[in-house]
Amino acid sequence: MTQLICVLVALNLLASDALQLGPAGTWAGASCILREQDALMSFKHDITSDPMGVLDSWHKEGQGDCLQVLHLGSNNITEIIPEQIAHLTSLVVLDISRNNLAGGIPGGVGLLSSLSRLDLSFNYLSGPVPSEVGMLGNLTILNLEHNNLSGHVPSEIRMLGNLATMDLRDNNLNGDFTEEHFTSLTRLKRLLLSGNSLRIIVGPDWIPPFSLQEIDLGSCQLGSSFPAWLQFQVDMWVMDISSTGIVDRLPDWFSTTFAKVIYLDISNNGISSRLPRNMEFMALEHFFIKSNKLTGEIPNLPRNIISLDMSENSLSGNLPSNIGFTDLRSLWLRSNQITSRIPESLCKAESLYSLDLSSNLLEGQLPPCFGVMGSAFLMLSNNRFSGKFPSFLKNMRELKSLDLSHNSFSGRLPLWIGEMVELRFLGLNHNTFSGEIPPAISNLSHLHHLNLAGNGLSGAIPWHLSNMTAMIGKDAKDFSELYSTGYFDIVHIRSLDFSSAVVKGRELNYSAGIWDLVSIDLSLNQLTGVIPEEMLLLDGLINLNLSWNRLSGEIPNKLGALQALESLDLSRNMFSGIIPSSLSDLNYLSYLDLSGNNLTGRIPSGRQLDTLYTQQPSMYGGNSGLCGTPLPYSCPEKDVARQDGQKGNEHSFEPMTFYFGVALGFILGLWVVFCILLFKKAWRIAYFRVVDQTYDQMYVFAVLTWKS
Repeated sequence: MTQLICVLVALNLLASDALQLGPAGTWAGASCILREQDALMSFKHDITSDPMGVLDSWHKEGQGDCLQVLHLGSNNITEIIPEQIAHLTSLVVLDISRNNLAGGIPGGVGLLSSLSRLDLSFNYLSGPVPSEVGMLGNLTILNLEHNNLSGHVPSEIRMLGNLATMDLRDNNLNGDFTEEHFTSLTRLKRLLLSGNSLRIIVGPDWIPPFSLQEIDLGSCQLGSSFPAWLQFQVDMWVMDISSTGIVDRLPDWFSTTFAKVIYLDISNNGISSRLPRNMEFMALEHFFIKSNKLTGEIPNLPRNIISLDMSENSLSGNLPSNIGFTDLRSLWLRSNQITSRIPESLCKAESLYSLDLSSNLLEGQLPPCFGVMGSAFLMLSNNRFSGKFPSFLKNMRELKSLDLSHNSFSGRLPLWIGEMVELRFLGLNHNTFSGEIPPAISNLSHLHHLNLAGNGLSGAIPWHLSNMTAMIGKDAKDFSELYSTGYFDIVHIRSLDFSSAVVKGRELNYSAGIWDLVSIDLSLNQLTGVIPEEMLLLDGLINLNLSWNRLSGEIPNKLGALQALESLDLSRNMFSGIIPSSLSDLNYLSYLDLSGNNLTGRIPSGRQLDTLYTQQPSMYGGNSGLCGTPLPYSCPEKDVARQDGQKGNEHSFEPMTFYFGVALGFILGLWVVFCILLFKKAWRIAYFRVVDQTYDQMYVFAVLTWKS
């Protein structure tokens, strides 16, 4: 009896963009191995240029009948899936994931009756899911994730009685997913439908035929009631039903049914109840229930909790008593009504990496024991905290983001603030800090967002701002090192959902985009002096706000070097002189405010500036010396001539400088002649001979003239 064993070697795309396998230019795509007693015969095929088209030749040569595993994942295949794939009737595994496949899924896949795994994920496939998929009775894994598939999910999918994983995430599927779709899916363990516009419609008394371990229905519509059928899913360990339109209370069976769940996301719904008191005994490690309508106090946290997000609810009372006795790495309770002080027990959570308690009613001073935590993200804005700048921050050398804005902190900023060298984001705005800005703040080379607005800071702007290399050139948006941990991708980016900055005259809230906003905001202080020339080296700046200070002098001529600027606010200062014409070179500028200064002369022209004026007619207001278009009154001719001359030459003619140069040149010339006569004897003799001859001639001429 001949035994047929088929093997296909997986093909992976190398850096050279070629499939490399086999000797001397031969590309071995598949080996169909026939064993009869001890004999071995292998067939190799060249699939260099057409890896999909070769399927037809395999069929014609009789090899398609024995091929069981076809794995072409993670290559650069850009073709469509050919109809000839239906000839590979012995296929058990078909994996063409992570390519650039286009077109639709051919109905011929329904003829692959032996298929157990079908993986076409992470391609550009379009069109509907073919109803012929229901003919794959042996299929256990169906993965069509991350494509452009559209239309309804065919009801024939109910016939996949052996299916364990159904992954249709991140497509454009729509329509209803009903009880009919689930009729025979008794072995289903993973139901992944998120990122579509599907509606899950089942009756209130429906009992599902399966017992799921993982369910992801994020962004699908489950109806207003909390899905009753979930109470039968007692073996689940991962569940995401975020943004599913639930407007209900947490059911009584919540903590018992989901006792084994490790990852639970119910965010962005309308759930309006208290959290269960026995939540401490749940197995939860990652729990996200933000943007709901939860009320009451936070009960004791699950003992194994690692990440907890209850932001944007109406939770009140104190922080839970066991908050420091867990393995918390990330805690977000932003935008609630939590009161009292931060308990010192929180300091025992030494693994806490990200803490966001902003927009609550917390008060008092921060516990000094915070310095023992290794936090990288500390967000405490919009509370009632008071006291000096926290001294424990000196010990938090790994801190990347610090937001203490909108509190009542006071006193001077410490000189050691420049030692917090890992800072990327520093928000100290709207407190009552006073004194000068420490020059050492310019040592924060990774800083790309500095907000000190709304304090009582005085003195000059520090000069050595060019040390902030994260605001210069190509480094200004290069924050790839923040993502190097991998943990940041899924967790810490949440902690910045409501960081704010005053840009384009308005206070805007930013989410992850705060990392791309290269900004300096020193507005609403009492700063004096001029704009430092070194600030003009920060050409990655997108937002610069120096308004409402006492800055003076002229606006630097080279301000146009800040080519990335989108928002520039220098209003309500004491700047004088002309508006530099280089401002018209700022192609991305969409907000400009120079009002309330002592500027004079003609306003520079330029398409960008002219467009801005039509949108912001008050941008030049309060400068009585300005004239010319687009203002309704023209400039005197002398001002026009003067500024035209200045446009051709950035530095105007200064008489004192000219006369000084002439005198210096005359003196140097005399010294050159004197030195030559001193050291050159022949030149000295010739010089005095010429002098004697000139004297004799002048004497004779004078005597003759007198006698006549």
